[in-house]
Amino acid sequence: MPKILYVEDNEDNVYMLRRRLTKLDYEMIVAEDGEKGVAAAERERPALILMDLSLPVLSGWDAARRLKAAEGTRGIPIIALSAHALEGERDKALAAGCDDFETKPVDLPRLLEKMQRLLGGAR
Repeated sequence: MPKILYVEDNEDNVYMLRRRLTKLDYEMIVAEDGEKGVAAAERERPALILMDLSLPVLSGWDAARRLKAAEGTRGIPIIALSAHALEGERDKALAAGCDDFETKPVDLPRLLEKMQRLLGGAR
């Protein structure tokens, strides 16, 4: 059962995605801001991180940069999640070190496909 870290400050988004992913046998860890997300990633070593970009304390972009700069967490794939589907948002997320990008509200089948690809198909 892959461990997924979801870094998100919106409780409704957390509830929805956690419920859907735990039904699919993913173990979910949640952090409500970028700083706590970085600490959780260092402590828990999840298989994958779902990172909201608009976070309090430390933005998702800055959290991704920190995680990709640290030896212990740089190999953890990160999927950026953003409600802003603006031109260039995906490119900014990838430049910060994210491995993929998904808009919110999340299209679950598309997100699962991206997760599987980044997890190497392992479940």
